[in-house]
Amino acid sequence: MKKSFASFLIIFTLISINSFAQGSSGEDAKYEYRYLIDVPSAGILEKGFVGVSVDVMPLGVVIPKIEVGVFDNISFGVSYGGGNIIGVGEVDWYKYPGVNFRVRIINETEERPAVTVGFDSQGKGRYFESQERFAIKSPGIFVAAAKNFNFLGFLSVHGMANYSFERKDGDQDLNLAVGLEKTIGSTVSLVAEYSFANNDNTSASLGDGSGFMNVGVRWSPGSGFTLGLDLRDMLDNKKFTSSKADRAIFFEYIKGIF
Repeated sequence: MKKSFASFLIIFTLISINSFAQGSSGEDAKYEYRYLIDVPSAGILEKGFVGVSVDVMPLGVVIPKIEVGVFDNISFGVSYGGGNIIGVGEVDWYKYPGVNFRVRIINETEERPAVTVGFDSQGKGRYFESQERFAIKSPGIFVAAAKNFNFLGFLSVHGMANYSFERKDGDQDLNLAVGLEKTIGSTVSLVAEYSFANNDNTSASLGDGSGFMNVGVRWSPGSGFTLGLDLRDMLDNKKFTSSKADRAIFFEYIKGIF
């Protein structure tokens, strides 16, 4: 079942390369970010649109995701992946598929930010069976806000609070995060986020308390396609490895289908 589900997501993504219609970065972006890098944003898929994205991370981790805008300001999706998908030897599939659901409750105006509430059970990176958690905990229940400003293009300011259900490490705190997106010309954006990792800083946790600082670049060459390069954990927060600034690749395709 796990292999079949993962194969479906990966095959669907590959087929979509030539069929999905500027992307979500740059001044000419047609679509909204639903995540900066790992932090959920207030963005949402429009009704009738499908988004297919893939995170390719260290240790051969690959996480495909499919999202659908089903109603005005409502979208949902599924995801699945594992470790060592790119590599040699046995694949370490995640225990369960991830599900995500979001509702835009306030649309952005000149006076107020956009606000979205949702749920996402998909964590990222290595899955630690003994602690029943991902290296990067899943968001769980979250509320996100975003406001756009005209500043040498566009500048977007983001804030997020979330409560993850990965709590076997004993850290059940509410987490907070902030982020920025800055457009660079018509097709390129720089993104940055900082998760305080309030829910990952006890003695039994995998984080050392410095939080997760991630930065990335997004490029939309057209046809609904966005390519990203990410550097995660710039502050070396992970206690289980001495490596710094994990390098990763991000792909996304979006197209209206109904």
